[in-house]
Amino acid sequence: MTPGEKEVEQYLSAVPEPQQSTLRALRVTVKELLPSGEDAMSYGVPAVVFNGKAIAGYASAKNHCSYFPHSAQIIEDLSSDLAQYDCSKGTLRFSIDKPLPKALIKKLIRARLSQLGF
Repeated sequence: MTPGEKEVEQYLSAVPEPQQSTLRALRVTVKELLPSGEDAMSYGVPAVVFNGKAIAGYASAKNHCSYFPHSAQIIEDLSSDLAQYDCSKGTLRFSIDKPLPKALIKKLIRARLSQLGF
């Protein structure tokens, strides 16, 4: 287990259910869509990084889970796809017991990779 995987696992192990299961499912999907991505902590929350750049972050809160595309521009650019979610400048909040759809995660990851020139 890499140091990043260990830190992410420690974070997730401390998250209550059902948030923990939701975030674990999100993590699996992100890693499936970006198999060369690596687990890391970024700004105190779990993230998947690619070539040293954070691509997708996620976290738990009392009443929601969050996805961080690490770019406010992505939230703005995909606003029509994100209309059913509560979004702020750099955060997408979603239900604690319902993972984001794989197709949406794919769009978010592609947008971030494109933004970084990958």
